Amino acid sequence: MMASPNADPDLNSGRSIRSILIVGGGTAGWMTAAALAKALPHGCTITLVESEEIGTVGVGEATIPPIRLFNQTLEIAEADFLKATQGTFKLGIEFVDWAKLGHRYFHPFGPHGRNFDLVALHHYWLRARAEGETAALDDHAMAWALAKAGKFAPPSSDPRNVLSTHEYAYHFDAGLYARFLRQYAEARGVIRVEGKVGDVRMDGESGFVAGVTLTDGRTLDAELFIDCSGFRGLLIEGALHAGYEEWTHWLPCDRAMAMPCANVSPLTPYTRSTARSAGWQWRIPLQHRMGNGYVYSSAFISDDDAAATLAANLDGQALGDPRPLRFVTGRRNSFWTKNVVAIGLSSGFMEPLESTSIHLIQAGISKLLALFPDRDFDPLGIEEYNRIAVNEFERIRDFLILHYKLTMRDDAELWRYCAGMDIPDTLHVKIEHFRKYGRLIARDADLFGPPSWLAVHIGQFNTPERTDPVAEYRGVDGREWLGKLRAAMAAEAARAPTHEQFIAQHCKAPG
Repeated sequence: MMASPNADPDLNSGRSIRSILIVGGGTAGWMTAAALAKALPHGCTITLVESEEIGTVGVGEATIPPIRLFNQTLEIAEADFLKATQGTFKLGIEFVDWAKLGHRYFHPFGPHGRNFDLVALHHYWLRARAEGETAALDDHAMAWALAKAGKFAPPSSDPRNVLSTHEYAYHFDAGLYARFLRQYAEARGVIRVEGKVGDVRMDGESGFVAGVTLTDGRTLDAELFIDCSGFRGLLIEGALHAGYEEWTHWLPCDRAMAMPCANVSPLTPYTRSTARSAGWQWRIPLQHRMGNGYVYSSAFISDDDAAATLAANLDGQALGDPRPLRFVTGRRNSFWTKNVVAIGLSSGFMEPLESTSIHLIQAGISKLLALFPDRDFDPLGIEEYNRIAVNEFERIRDFLILHYKLTMRDDAELWRYCAGMDIPDTLHVKIEHFRKYGRLIARDADLFGPPSWLAVHIGQFNTPERTDPVAEYRGVDGREWLGKLRAAMAAEAARAPTHEQFIAQHCKAPG
């Protein structure tokens, strides 16, 4: 009987990628290097070239829950990671003055409670509100019950416990994370080369990148190239001219000022985003300092006024001068072209309103490993990578636009522009479904699930005209159950340690 070709252990012999060059370090470069070193421990040389003379953006200090999976995949202990990066815990984001001045709401990690009927919980909350209930939707989220009290506790594994209904992520120093992952990657064989890329050499026959030449004349060749060179897109754009789709007509912020300050007590277990006249200000508590920044539109405020606004709204003493950053919101037309994959800022940029910068690095790495090529670089895999990446970027884009579009503010030109702007059809459909019936429509590659969309819809007053018609037939009065849910969450929050206490006990950074 003839053996199946699939049984041949050398089926891919001679076609496997044997050398990878990562161009650029920082968070994107070293996350990529660490993940590849873990996934490809034998038979492939992984080299990273970076220059200490070239700074990194380093605004990605707040994350979303999938970062935990990335660290777990690398078998990195949570406590070790947090100690090395001055990290803290993040239960969600508090949005201040977004819907209107003086109003705030919380985007929690995890759902609002747990559904107790065929009809989703928020429909019963809406019906209770119509009957005089005053409790906010936020009050039904375990993440907020902990966050507003300055507490932290990890989720319970017991599904009967309300502590099982929340998730968490981290705040950390992105520069320290890159350093931590560099040590991890080099210990697993990644070769670091110090130097600046002066030229990109092309294969004249295939149009592939053949290698790079450093400014001192050294050459580095490889078969697969990962572009982590930041906004420049040294390979994906400079050499391969992938093109860029700009989204500033929907997301008009194009500048940022970053400025650290001293910590203040209590150490809050959440990020805060405060809307300003021409953008918004982030507040990210770390163990050793507070990260702050003002993301703004240069069409509505000058750089000097933005820096002054940020400096005037710090919680603690400034620890440095405002550091400027310029960007163009959008994405590459092609994330993977020929033998170059763009990961990080070289692939595109969206403001860190929902802490997606580091996640998009993680997502790019995951797709690369799932569709890892051989030396044939089959277009089938490249096309699938780009299809998924485009969907990811566009769904995140829509979620960010939602925050700007659903505003009642008319006190500043930026907010008037955003309230009146046209939006993508993919977002318009979701807004209308919720406005009419409170329905949360999920689409392909939605990073943010229904609980996240619910938080922003309700938090920014896109109040449904009706509840789910099925609720009329259920005969359920949810007010008593909602009251018990709030009481159970309050009790668990009261028992939990403070954020500072939990860190001191489990993951306090030395020094």
